[in-house]
Amino acid sequence: MRFIATFQIYDFLDTLVSLTTAFVLGTLIGAERQYRLRTAGLRTNVLVAVSAAAFVDIGMHLSGADGAVRIIAYVVSGIGFLGAGAIMKEGMNVRGLNTAATLWGSAAVGCCAGADLIVQASLLTVFVLAGNTLLRPLVNAIERAPLDVRASEATYQFRLSVDAEALADVRELLVEKLEASHYPVRDVEVVERADDSVEIVATLVSTAVEKGELDVIAAELEQGPGVRHATWDVTAQD
Repeated sequence: MRFIATFQIYDFLDTLVSLTTAFVLGTLIGAERQYRLRTAGLRTNVLVAVSAAAFVDIGMHLSGADGAVRIIAYVVSGIGFLGAGAIMKEGMNVRGLNTAATLWGSAAVGCCAGADLIVQASLLTVFVLAGNTLLRPLVNAIERAPLDVRASEATYQFRLSVDAEALADVRELLVEKLEASHYPVRDVEVVERADDSVEIVATLVSTAVEKGELDVIAAELEQGPGVRHATWDVTAQD
């Protein structure tokens, strides 16, 4: 019957307030995620917030502030593993980073609630919701802005489709023309095709470029013997 001897109504009410706060605030964050059909939706964010609050509350009641600090450190590590599970790589694209970051936010809200920092938990919820909603128009505007290839950090690649027997000569010519135009080559890869042709992919060292110069080089290379097609592309670096 140790429960009867140790039960304190004020401790119980304190825990109730902490868990209720985490539940309500986690619901607000999760509802926005659920509305946008994200992988970690309403229930996941609520469970993360309430669980974090429960762990921190236990630490507070058993060991005071020092116990809560130790528990929070473990919560941060645990949420890191949970967030990693929400991140998926599809080819060159990575999905789920925002979902993982939101789970971190829900856990932080729960930790604040468990530590009786109700106002701070509410304020953090506002910032998490603002980051997921108010910043969306800005993100869309940035993504629609035209890419400045001179100012951006990007990876440039020349791609040549050539006859197999002309591979050696064209590869040497490609490197010579690029380096003569002050575009040093970092790597050259050869990809075999099924139609008796190969693709030469030359990756340039990161540097400022002139789009017109690259177009001229591609046009000159396309006129060479054995070259079927020549082009270049640019991709943003991580």
